[in-house]
Amino acid sequence: MRKTKNIRWYIAGTIFLATTINYIDRQALSVAAPTIRKDLDLSNEEYGWIVSAFLLAYAIMQMVSGRLIDSLGTKKGFSIAVIWWSIANMLHAFGRGLLSLGFFRFLLGIGEAGNYPAAMKAISEWFPKQERTKAVGILNMGPGLGAIIAPPLMAWLILDFGWKMAFVITGAIGFFWLLLWRWIYYEPKDHPRISEEELKLINSSKEENDQKKLPWLHYFKYKEVWGLTLSRFVSDGAFYFFVFWLPSWLADEKGFTLTEIGLFAWIPFLLSDIGSFVGGWTGAQLIKNGKSLDASRKWIIWIGAVLVVPVLGCLYIESPYWAITLISFSLFATQFKQSSLFTLPIDLFSKKDAASVWGISGSAGSFGAMLFTPVIGWLVDTISYSPVFVIVSFLHIVSALIVMIFIPRIQPVVN
Repeated sequence: MRKTKNIRWYIAGTIFLATTINYIDRQALSVAAPTIRKDLDLSNEEYGWIVSAFLLAYAIMQMVSGRLIDSLGTKKGFSIAVIWWSIANMLHAFGRGLLSLGFFRFLLGIGEAGNYPAAMKAISEWFPKQERTKAVGILNMGPGLGAIIAPPLMAWLILDFGWKMAFVITGAIGFFWLLLWRWIYYEPKDHPRISEEELKLINSSKEENDQKKLPWLHYFKYKEVWGLTLSRFVSDGAFYFFVFWLPSWLADEKGFTLTEIGLFAWIPFLLSDIGSFVGGWTGAQLIKNGKSLDASRKWIIWIGAVLVVPVLGCLYIESPYWAITLISFSLFATQFKQSSLFTLPIDLFSKKDAASVWGISGSAGSFGAMLFTPVIGWLVDTISYSPVFVIVSFLHIVSALIVMIFIPRIQPVVN
């Protein structure tokens, strides 16, 4: 069979597409929220609980799915996850109120939790250490692109076909991706189209294979796992605030119609994509120019965390367009930071444990977001969006401090 050069980057592109679809399905509800809240007579707090149902399932299943993917293998595990979440998204068409939408959202969270553990495991299998931040940067552009596509796509589908059919159509996209995944993905040593040169490059930083897989609870003996866990716990909710609440904020505070949401709500997520790519590229360049793995990762994390703070300006400006500009800059900084933070599990642990450690830290992030989301709804209903913006602006700095305290030096953990 004819060999393909640099097939690892085709693999990266495929998992990037999966993450894009993941976030289209995830953000479909937030774009439809103003319409659904009016149609089903839901309050902001009730909407917050529906979002929390997703995050609860997502948090629980990231712990479980990481372990399952380590056991099932990347190809099979990713396939099951995409099938599950695609069906769950389509079921939203049958939502009738708080309980039914909350249940379907819970099902969506179960499936979507498998995306990042599977993707990170694929990167650990296919990329040498010096290229992993770049690969993670590409992967981490998926949420932004999904969030870019979702507003205009959902606005068009809702206006032309209604919000129920919009969920059916967006849910069906995952099945087309599944065909591509089943065709392109194999482990490097088994791939029929990999060249000898590429396989040699991938194996150049391969971990030793004689290590046994850690028992799940054993991970918590490592302070590095606690650092990843707590860092994600405090910071993920800040990103999810914009994912799940930006269309509602634009409608409630700036008077945007569904058409205007479709026209403008994607812009911050375009900048988040750029931030992810720039963060991944910058991390790789810092290492190339002689910075240590520890220094390069922490520089990226701190620069991003500090640059989130100017989003506070949204409290002092009237123009919705300047507000969107500040939010866009904030999401650029957020994903710039996350390009390094999300790489830490595979920097610290060998590939046999990568999905499990990612699942633990990602689960903690989702639990934090789950607890934060109904608080957002309550604050909006009883006070305003102002205290939410204050909290969101500083959470990433707290996250960076936690990394410094619990992971004083980023280097492989001997297990």
